[in-house]
Amino acid sequence: MAVVAATPRAPSDRRRRTWVPAALVTSPALLWYAAFMVAPLVSMFVLSLFEWNSLLATPRYGGLANFERLLDDPLIRTAAKNSLVYVGVSLVLMIPLAFLLGYFLSRKPPGYRVLSVIFFTPGIVSVSARAMMFIGMYQPEGIINKVLEFTGLDGLTRIWLADGQTALWAVIGVELWAGIGFTGVIFASALTAVPEEVYEAARIDGAPTWTIIWRIAYPMTRDFVGLMTMLQFLWLLLGSAQNILLLTKGGPGSSSMTLAYYLYDQAFVSTRLGYSQAIGVLLFVVGFAGMLAIRRAFRTRER
Repeated sequence: MAVVAATPRAPSDRRRRTWVPAALVTSPALLWYAAFMVAPLVSMFVLSLFEWNSLLATPRYGGLANFERLLDDPLIRTAAKNSLVYVGVSLVLMIPLAFLLGYFLSRKPPGYRVLSVIFFTPGIVSVSARAMMFIGMYQPEGIINKVLEFTGLDGLTRIWLADGQTALWAVIGVELWAGIGFTGVIFASALTAVPEEVYEAARIDGAPTWTIIWRIAYPMTRDFVGLMTMLQFLWLLLGSAQNILLLTKGGPGSSSMTLAYYLYDQAFVSTRLGYSQAIGVLLFVVGFAGMLAIRRAFRTRER
């Protein structure tokens, strides 16, 4: 009896057999992503090319006029500078402090479960409730000024949200209060995956706690720290509008105006819808460049 050898399948056939079922299974998610993520993003780029000054008006194609206006708008420069301060200061303070807090919680000190809930809670408090809490604290007769007066530091008291020198910093304080604990608890969950034997070996070698944190715990979770840094960067860059809307409305003057709030102002207050989408394109470019820079920074440290 003759034996017929089986013809091996071509690599393209094998890839097709695995690709088609995967595409069918993921198609609902892909359609959802295309409809609610890709389509609005594309529409933002398209609308940025139109003059559209009211929801009731008919959009009129204007080419790059909105982007030319961006270059001549002094508020854009102020908002860009404030955004840089807002994001830069918040990230520089939030990520290291949150990592230290996460390491502390990962060592499971007495009551760490209760502490985790306490630290996590500010991150899930609604933005409006958070704003009301800090408006009370920042009032001329609020707790911050009262503490300064009680400690003899009357000269440092301010009308924090109505002073051009402190308004932006006051909003940054709200962001740090909400973000450090929230991010720290997330870091703690990643740090618990570090094998205990690694810490024990470092202690046997006489390594101090500071060295263990930054020379052992951090390098072993660096990818996760990079991911959280990127997520917080996007949140700070794009989400600053809500805190500023509730606390300062970009004032006094434009001292706390950020790009995200300026986009909101142009879209919903001034109803310059086309121009607001041009600001959105600028935010997209800044966000994308920032993500690449953060990713590159964490990759560089790995080498």
